[in-house]
Amino acid sequence: MVTQTTLFSEAVENGDAVVKNGLCNICKGTRKLCGKDRCPLMLKFYSQQRLLPKIDSKDIAGCSPPAVFVGRHGYPKVEIGPLLPAEFGDTSLLDTPERWVGRSIDEIADMRFRLVRGKYRIDATDFAKSGRIVDSVQEIALTERPIEVETSFEKKPTGRVVLDDEVQPFGPSGRMEQMTIGNGRFERNLERSFYDTDMKSTDAVIAAYRNGTMVSEIEKAFSVGTMGVGKRRRFVPTRWSITAVDDIIGKDLISDTRFNETIDEYRLYQWDQLDNRWSIIMMPCSWRFEMIEAWFPQSSWNPSSTRIDITADSEFFDGRTEYAKCGGAYYAARLAVNELLQSQNRSAGAIVLREIHPGYDIPLGVWNIRENVRAALRQQPITSDTLEGLWPKVDAYMDVKKETWMRNSTVIREWKVQRRLDEFY
Repeated sequence: MVTQTTLFSEAVENGDAVVKNGLCNICKGTRKLCGKDRCPLMLKFYSQQRLLPKIDSKDIAGCSPPAVFVGRHGYPKVEIGPLLPAEFGDTSLLDTPERWVGRSIDEIADMRFRLVRGKYRIDATDFAKSGRIVDSVQEIALTERPIEVETSFEKKPTGRVVLDDEVQPFGPSGRMEQMTIGNGRFERNLERSFYDTDMKSTDAVIAAYRNGTMVSEIEKAFSVGTMGVGKRRRFVPTRWSITAVDDIIGKDLISDTRFNETIDEYRLYQWDQLDNRWSIIMMPCSWRFEMIEAWFPQSSWNPSSTRIDITADSEFFDGRTEYAKCGGAYYAARLAVNELLQSQNRSAGAIVLREIHPGYDIPLGVWNIRENVRAALRQQPITSDTLEGLWPKVDAYMDVKKETWMRNSTVIREWKVQRRLDEFY
């Protein structure tokens, strides 16, 4: 029998697993930039995964955290459905990434692999006639606490876990024949936008966020067509909805902060979690933002045994128009940075330096960036009167040194040559 381990071994022998020029950390298994039908790295992840929970029945009942998933393959014809464990009680932790900081990769993976995905095919752009299952999926996404779900599958759910750099992993899946759900109370802000069919989806996202709804809850509601104007509502693949919500909220925060008075010193925030190391520099200047990621050999998206792959993206006062090469990580980090600036009623330039070390060997989702940048910015910063004064602390904490960061930084390069108003006084 040909296993996924065998396929990966053959890919290595053929030289297929190593893609030159750092394309892997840009592609992340989704864009086929290497031209191959299957991503060799994804085969590696799957060959190393733990045993999935064994599902012995076509009928599964449990409490969804609540959680749903909308696929992207074949869009607009996509698979939608709930995520649920075969257990009852308070399962909310399984789909609340805001509560995962400090947990290990093994803990997070084990939690997520308990979730079984039900699949039901719909047209994402015309779902009104797709039946009761669509209504139930929407209700699950809007519910604020775990909700009882019963599902009947065509066959026992099987298959590999889903691993993706944007979304949280989950376990086996199967095509549903029926689904029934218990009674749950909608999250109040999401309920308001669900019934307001004249409210634009961007306004609904911003209103929910400003009124205290968690980002992860907004992402679920956004993905299942419960926001937007009337007949223009659409189901949005989960992978896309995560980045869309981070982007919408981030831009709204920037519109509030970029005209504020700037901070009055250079700051350095540092943090280490999930074998990801962070140094976040804030500069006393008008809004600009940069994220530089250094993927070490044998980390999740760098198959090289010797080379560190670096990806960088940036924007200045007027923002950016092209999708960032860093993918959803860029928008998640930008959101977290602007949350801090808004809370302090200040503006700043920010440079997020991220090292991804070999211990981060499977992708866990973009929540990792948003929540760990938030955690980093809750630390007491190191301050300095100059940017140069921070570099010894960066060099002491990070394995990649100053010269490499600076060589890959557009913001620092621009900062060194820009003439500023205070030079004329």
